[in-house]
Amino acid sequence: MPCPRASSAGTNAVPIRPLAPVTAIFIHLLSPRHAVLSIRSSRYDSCMTAIGLVQGDITRQSVDAIVNAANSSLMGGGGVDGAIHARGGPAIIEECRRLRATTLPRGLPPGRAVATTAGKLDARWVIHTVGPVWHGGRHGEDELLARCYRSCFALVEQHGLRSIAFPSISTGAYAFPIERASRIAVREIRSFLARKPDVEKVVVVCFGRQAYDCYQVALQEVPPHRAQPVLG
Repeated sequence: MPCPRASSAGTNAVPIRPLAPVTAIFIHLLSPRHAVLSIRSSRYDSCMTAIGLVQGDITRQSVDAIVNAANSSLMGGGGVDGAIHARGGPAIIEECRRLRATTLPRGLPPGRAVATTAGKLDARWVIHTVGPVWHGGRHGEDELLARCYRSCFALVEQHGLRSIAFPSISTGAYAFPIERASRIAVREIRSFLARKPDVEKVVVVCFGRQAYDCYQVALQEVPPHRAQPVLG
């Protein structure tokens, strides 16, 4: 199913099909004048993880970690990268400079992730990851994008985090097709949550309505990942 085109007509609630056990979706649609929260969830177990979809500003999220769609230099840039550095303050870039001077002299390679302070953001950490530049899909872009999410989740486990907010990685200046990127993102998020249901919240924050609509479609169409039972 193709992503819906952006429309000027707003809606306060979007029907969503039931997901796998221990998973709920909440839709939080922001507009310049008001915020509407529509929650549709099903509880099948004592543990439930929420996958959030937000149209708005990722720097306003209150989570343990905010993911930055960084460039390899880690020296800031435009879009999400620039917004995170601007709102987070100089502490973030100072820590990035220390990383460049020590463990990452050649910069952060695509697919990898590194954590720094979140500065003035309402988070404990900023996790910087470098997505792939789209070159037609024949140069390993899908795997590199998936690796971005896996690298971020490895840091979630390392630091014992319970909540994380992602932007739509690589779909801006790097031109990764949003329909394809959203499905990869949802697949990797669900795969991680199947292994780590104690994580309380994963949020995808979309800057524009088209990206938001594409992630809605992906959340409905990508099959839930079921963890393998432990036998013994």
